[in-house]
Amino acid sequence: MDQSPTSPDLETVERAELEAEQQHVDRVYDRVAEAARSASRIAVEGHQRGQAQNVGRVREEEQTGLYERDVLVFAAARRIAELDAEHEGLVFGRLDSDGGDDKPAAEQATDLEKLYVGRIGVRDAEYEPLVIDWRAPAAEPFYRATAADRLGVVRRRVLRNKGARIIGIEDDLLAPERAPEDLPVMGEGALMASLSRARGHTMRDIVATIQAEQDKAIRAPARGVTIIGGGPGTGKTVVALHRAAYLLYSDRRRFERGGVLVVGPSAAFMAYIERVLPSLGENTVSLRAVGELVDGVRATAVDEAEVAAIKGSLRMRTVLSKAARDRVPGAPTTLRLFVGGTTIELDANQLDNVRRNALRRTPRNRAAAEARKGLVGALWQRFPEDLRNGVYADRESFGDVVSDLPAYRSFLASWWPILTPQAVLRWLGDARRLSRWTRTDFTPAEVDALAAAIRGTDEFTVADVALLDELVHQLGRPPVTEQGKDEEFDWLEGLSDGVNEVLTTSERRARAAAAADADEPEEYAHVLVDEAQDLSPMQWRMVTRRGPQASWTIVGDPAQSSWPDPDEARQAMESMLSHLQRHTFRLSTNYRNSAEIYAFAGEVIRRQIPDADLPDAVRQTGVEPEHRVFDAGKVAEAAADAAGELLRLVEGTVGVIVPPKLRPSIDPALADLGDPRVVAVSPLDSKGLEYDAVVVVEPDRIVSDTLGGVRALYVVLTRATQRMITVNSTTNWLP
Repeated sequence: MDQSPTSPDLETVERAELEAEQQHVDRVYDRVAEAARSASRIAVEGHQRGQAQNVGRVREEEQTGLYERDVLVFAAARRIAELDAEHEGLVFGRLDSDGGDDKPAAEQATDLEKLYVGRIGVRDAEYEPLVIDWRAPAAEPFYRATAADRLGVVRRRVLRNKGARIIGIEDDLLAPERAPEDLPVMGEGALMASLSRARGHTMRDIVATIQAEQDKAIRAPARGVTIIGGGPGTGKTVVALHRAAYLLYSDRRRFERGGVLVVGPSAAFMAYIERVLPSLGENTVSLRAVGELVDGVRATAVDEAEVAAIKGSLRMRTVLSKAARDRVPGAPTTLRLFVGGTTIELDANQLDNVRRNALRRTPRNRAAAEARKGLVGALWQRFPEDLRNGVYADRESFGDVVSDLPAYRSFLASWWPILTPQAVLRWLGDARRLSRWTRTDFTPAEVDALAAAIRGTDEFTVADVALLDELVHQLGRPPVTEQGKDEEFDWLEGLSDGVNEVLTTSERRARAAAAADADEPEEYAHVLVDEAQDLSPMQWRMVTRRGPQASWTIVGDPAQSSWPDPDEARQAMESMLSHLQRHTFRLSTNYRNSAEIYAFAGEVIRRQIPDADLPDAVRQTGVEPEHRVFDAGKVAEAAADAAGELLRLVEGTVGVIVPPKLRPSIDPALADLGDPRVVAVSPLDSKGLEYDAVVVVEPDRIVSDTLGGVRALYVVLTRATQRMITVNSTTNWLP
């Protein structure tokens, strides 16, 4: 008599499948360890080869030995880094395929072909693949196969891992009619299991659970601009990071040599995503927040919404251009010299004419030679003709004498110093000068607000960084020869120690050396911009300078824009990238938020943007967002109480999103909870982050105090995966 399988039978099958898969995974890890040891031996051999140069060798042979050493050491170091990466789930998938031909099921081979998919490719001693890299073409069916178009796949298996140990199996049977009768099918869905995991303080990769629409964006053509859009929680960021890893795999020579730059909205965001690419075996990508794109500047401070809108506007381009060409504050306005027994003088207007002529075609820091020529010419015109003899017989001889005069050299040092972008930006704190540069483009209120913001702090803000970058372009870099000697400015050596804007020759040489030795290029082969909807027009100018010949990946959602005029920002982007071919992808499923949380967030954003792109949330928790009203003056207690309650309800992180002005009162109350799972962030810093639970503090203040208004609140309301509590002094903000 036949009997249905009992529960113990199922447990036995599952245990047997886990053991079989674990044996293969153990074999892979053993092979990886052996490869790491081999790479280490090669690195040691490379170093020894460089040291074992015989005294009798000729110089060319010495260079050959050094080159061979460097090649060996570099290749070995890169392989070691790849093998030593954080391999959480080194092998995460398996495909069982029948070849995909059209034979009837009865004529199919009973043995299916097995192919394991993982983070990196690993081969055995006979060079047979133990696991293929997830980016390889052979791995595409793992992400693309469906029941309607199975690409030869009969069963797709996801291996759930904890370190090197297999803890679960999730199967997807795509062709039941072609499966052998004894083929087991395990689990209830790898994607949903992954989504329900508790969040940590850094983003996890999704390499084991990439969905078909995500895979299409990841494997898009390398050239041109790839635009990845979609609402909150659709995985835009992590898909873009996997795309960067895919590009490096598919054309390593181009992208590793030229460099890949990832630009994000904040330092908090970059810290959150920093482990994704290393976990995929890629350690050569540069990660920069928008406030870190200018070398030597790491800005985290944020301007008031009104000032940030002014600084980000394209109107600032004209203001900075005028500032870079204006008189240096405090510079002399008269040049008076005693030459050949007579006094000659240039007044302020004449000096201004020389300055304008020198800057007609050349940036300021490269126009010193033109300025010197202009000064000598203007002085020569005022030198009496009856004295033009002997050492003053012609203009060239006259110039040689004048250039050696201490008074002339001292004047030049003060009148035409090398200007730093930081110094020129500070000039905008003078409202009178700023009014002259803005003319009718700015209102008096805007001029006062901008000047006050520049004067009010010695700290540069995130919005200032784009202005500094514009000034780098407007001012130009001082010319430096191969020997590190600045021919144009060597006449400044030893002079004007008290002039702040003047760089010494040694400082210039140090900067040149640092630029030459820097690991990161000034221009990249590929630039990935995340949260692109937040970039101001001035920030778009800054970002696109990093890749004038690059291919691009641009990730964003207009409904989440913190820039008040998205059309202006989009036009700025188009003006820089319109010549490039476009590949556009829309991600349609919200994997982050529960359906209950996202339905509420959708109501909020539709009040302002009726046609906002709202994806479908795939998870339900049965828990609605909770809205609490607190008594005036008790915001800290309300926030801490809500955070404490959520800590007891979730296993992972709790984000407390607070308007910046309230942080001083709320941070101590959260610290008293004594739990490292609690993280307090500002609305702008919450961009791209996610938490198991979120406390939203004073939604009304978030709207009024944050650039972007309701769109910024929409971002805040879509950070939680499981639970959300809002605390506010009123209910006016509720939809």
